[in-house]
Amino acid sequence: MQKNAIVPYILIMAFGIGLIFFLSLEGVGNQEEIAEEHATEEEGGAAGEEGAEGGEEAAAEFDPEAVAQQSCVSCHGSSYEGGVGPSLIDTQLDQAGIEEILVNGKGAMPAGLVEAENAPAMAEWILTLE
Repeated sequence: MQKNAIVPYILIMAFGIGLIFFLSLEGVGNQEEIAEEHATEEEGGAAGEEGAEGGEEAAAEFDPEAVAQQSCVSCHGSSYEGGVGPSLIDTQLDQAGIEEILVNGKGAMPAGLVEAENAPAMAEWILTLE
């Protein structure tokens, strides 16, 4: 009886090993396609960097609220009223002070969460929070 109980496990294991083998062959067959996708992503990133040098064009594409949702809410709270970090609502800082912190960081806030060319737009948006 014990031999019969082991057979299903052996079959499942053999199926799993075979599946892994065939999936690895699929990856080898798609090597060129994966490389092309990777190259396209890198070219898109380079085009994005070139566009960032355009000044006003880059500022028009920058979305402070989207950046805040991605980078700020974890510390400043979903309504920006504070949490681990201080409240961004009715801050006592002026635009230059906010830009300084955005670019260089302060305390536990790391530098570089907002690129220097986008700091003025982000600081302006923070000053509009109520």
